[in-house]
Amino acid sequence: MASLAWLLIPLFAAIGAALWASWATRARKSGRTGDVTELAGYAKFRAAMESSGAKTDTGTDAA
Repeated sequence: MASLAWLLIPLFAAIGAALWASWATRARKSGRTGDVTELAGYAKFRAAMESSGAKTDTGTDAA
């Protein structure tokens, strides 16, 4: 009986891994994935930062 348990543990682990892999690689339905969306969001962020009128920090300590 103990040998059966040792054989079933990897079997259940493999089934769990297969289920997780299929869930992790599923097609997203929101349409908000990929590089195009990320780049569009970054472009909006940069436009907002440039239009805010804030002065940029050059990284030097002039004081």
